[in-house]
Amino acid sequence: MIDIKNVTYFYDKDIAALENINLYIKEGEAVALIGVNGSGKSTIMKLINGLIFPQKGHYFFQGDEITEKKLKNQSFAKSFHKKIGFVFQNSDVQLFCSNVYDEVAFGPRQMGMLESDVEKRVMDTLKFLNIEDLKDRPPYHLSGGEKKKVAIAAVTALNPEVYVFDEPMNGLDPKTKRFIREFMLNLNKAGKTILCSTHDFEYVQGVFQRAVVFSDNHTIIRDGDYEEILKDKEFLQENNII
Repeated sequence: MIDIKNVTYFYDKDIAALENINLYIKEGEAVALIGVNGSGKSTIMKLINGLIFPQKGHYFFQGDEITEKKLKNQSFAKSFHKKIGFVFQNSDVQLFCSNVYDEVAFGPRQMGMLESDVEKRVMDTLKFLNIEDLKDRPPYHLSGGEKKKVAIAAVTALNPEVYVFDEPMNGLDPKTKRFIREFMLNLNKAGKTILCSTHDFEYVQGVFQRAVVFSDNHTIIRDGDYEEILKDKEFLQENNII
């Protein structure tokens, strides 16, 4: 489904964010991206979502190479962005509408759905995430956990095939962390592909089959069974992950 080949990406031409990355993700996998802050996890997620593009190497999604030129084609871009949903680390970056209903309706409306279908999609999504009572509230008045659920709802409303979570547990209370863990488990059971960067290993137990480890040199230094990697305390300590 996702095939990243020899990708290098620099910020400001001389600050490396990714160095010769190769990553292949199959449909239905649940993959954790782990590593120190600044190792490239957020950058690879932006690249997978078509927000930035490789300066060297290639990125393929379902056999199509994803390039800036390709995403200027409105029809292709609409199809691509419907298939991949990105939940940002900071919910405030993602939420911009005056109320929660419009926030969740934004994606379906952008896809050209009839308003009657948009309403059904929004209400079903709010019910699914158990946040119907937030429908008319302004997002900026919500708690951190509520904002995170609304951000997830905005992505879920498009029913993407791939969910990308950037540090979804950051700054949340234990109850919301448990909710997000169950949500990711249910998505994966339903056949969705999950990519998630995390440091919060306690609250994601049992979610992932695979871990991809980034080094502070912006390369992938290990890719394998999640449980095996998490049990290798010496390796994790050497790379400042725990």
